[in-house]
Amino acid sequence: MSQTWHSKVLTLFPEMFPGPLGVSLAGQGLKEGLWSLETVNLRDHGIDRHATVDDAPFGGGPGMVMRPDVAEAALSAARDAARDLPMLVTSPRGMLLNQARVRELAAGPGVIILCGRFEGIDQRVIEAHDLEEVSVGDVILSGGEPAALTLLDACVRLLPGVMGKEASHREESFEAGLLEHSQYPQPRVWNGIEAPEILASGHHRKIAEWRRAEAEKETQRRRPDLWQNYLSQLALQKGKK
Repeated sequence: MSQTWHSKVLTLFPEMFPGPLGVSLAGQGLKEGLWSLETVNLRDHGIDRHATVDDAPFGGGPGMVMRPDVAEAALSAARDAARDLPMLVTSPRGMLLNQARVRELAAGPGVIILCGRFEGIDQRVIEAHDLEEVSVGDVILSGGEPAALTLLDACVRLLPGVMGKEASHREESFEAGLLEHSQYPQPRVWNGIEAPEILASGHHRKIAEWRRAEAEKETQRRRPDLWQNYLSQLALQKGKK
């Protein structure tokens, strides 16, 4: 039996977890012990009788910032209990999460995630703990919890036994540097529109070639940035031969 993949989430809203990860295949994997989830309420480390966790930013400005002593207490306790887990913090300033990094995290023992809130977290704590700042896109969320759920979902679905066939992962968007090819289930003809004939041919090599060409076409059309990265990787591979 494979080792359990452990996740620990530091948040002001532990009731948001496991959320959607408690159902479907991820939820079944959680029940079966393929992965685990522990939440830590940051307010348990708050100061004063109100369990305060934030304060106004130096220099003025709108909003509040998570206090360094509160974040430090929670992070230190989490690290003491799981020293082998990488520590991440959700932030719109972080590196954009991609499938390559997800695969690295999924292949490891698990992850600790500090969910950002308010206007952010004291930068001194981020640097002191060498937290990996991660963003799930160029958008602003109400907090880091939805981003943490996204990150966890991306990792959990890659764990052995959660999704099933490994081949299904390899053909998905981003796995080969391309978007996934278009999909067509039954019926063969819908509203007068017929699915591509090649897909019903039973010729596996030609189907694979069609899907590859379709993936390249759609990546070039929809994501020119991804397409350029793909071409660069192909050039590097040819240069090594």
